[in-house]
Amino acid sequence: MRSFIHQSNSTKIMINFFTFLALIVSIGVSVSYGSTNIDFTTVWQAVFQFDPEQTSHQVIQELRLPRAISAAFVGAFLAVSGAIMQGMTRNPLASPSIMGVTDGAAFALVLMLAFSPSLSNLGLIGSSFVGAGLAVALIFTIGSFSAGGLTPVKLALAGVAIGTMLRSVSSIISLHFNLEKEMGFWLAGGLDGTSWTSVQILLISGVIGLLLALSISKSITVLSLGEDMAIGLGQNNMLIKILGIVSILILTGAAVSVGGAVGFVGLIVPHITRFIIGTDYRWIIPTSILFGALLLVLSDVVSRLVNAPFETPVGAITSLIGVPFFLYLARGSGGGK
Repeated sequence: MRSFIHQSNSTKIMINFFTFLALIVSIGVSVSYGSTNIDFTTVWQAVFQFDPEQTSHQVIQELRLPRAISAAFVGAFLAVSGAIMQGMTRNPLASPSIMGVTDGAAFALVLMLAFSPSLSNLGLIGSSFVGAGLAVALIFTIGSFSAGGLTPVKLALAGVAIGTMLRSVSSIISLHFNLEKEMGFWLAGGLDGTSWTSVQILLISGVIGLLLALSISKSITVLSLGEDMAIGLGQNNMLIKILGIVSILILTGAAVSVGGAVGFVGLIVPHITRFIIGTDYRWIIPTSILFGALLLVLSDVVSRLVNAPFETPVGAITSLIGVPFFLYLARGSGGGK
């Protein structure tokens, strides 16, 4: 999906500004709507004039506000991870969910819950990073040894195969150790267990991962034009790829540890961003932060309203959008590049 117009920098700034406003409004809607609807005036008072004696204020401060903020962070992290993956590999099908990275992180989490249930939140996040790294290593190894080399579709197929295998093993382990309840959340993707601790974890990970992504954004633009051209311009492609992978692992690991295996955000958002904003990753990455956050916050709202008073996993909502989008991209990308 190519950009339909070459936007000026001022237009790009306006797009990001209005997307940011839409994100703020969507967070307000997310905080207001739930099993019991709360009017916007009460939400405003709970945020800026908190009264611990009021139950509605406690619900907003302790449950709904950290959930909405966590959704924004998780969406932003997955979107940026997908943008980096697509830029580095020149693969339009690359994303943390399609490439099996989220399933690798979830696999590591279920292992820790089964064999080390007392592990701290920091330990769980660390294990999710290791699992994401394992998935990346397996996918690139299998794809590289396939006949004809590592083409975009082969990379995606290897990711789907490894992701499916890891998810199946995760299900077996969770059944054996009676972890269905705990892992049902991780595997389906959901934000109902978030808290201010989750927000702190995401904030720390975001400062490191997003700053790293932004610092290499110009180099990713060059790399996305082709490795030979990047080398000709004097760029150290190996260093950029290493830094990109580190950023992906930090962002995806943190996102999965809090939100579970939410799929397709990292596939959809970078394509929409490139279509609207252009091919310069100095703009794609910050815009993907806003678009990804907006998409997941709105998806979380839909997940609570579509079958009220019961809650639908947010991963199911993003999959309903993402599967047709993936098929469209797979059809257009052909057999290789």
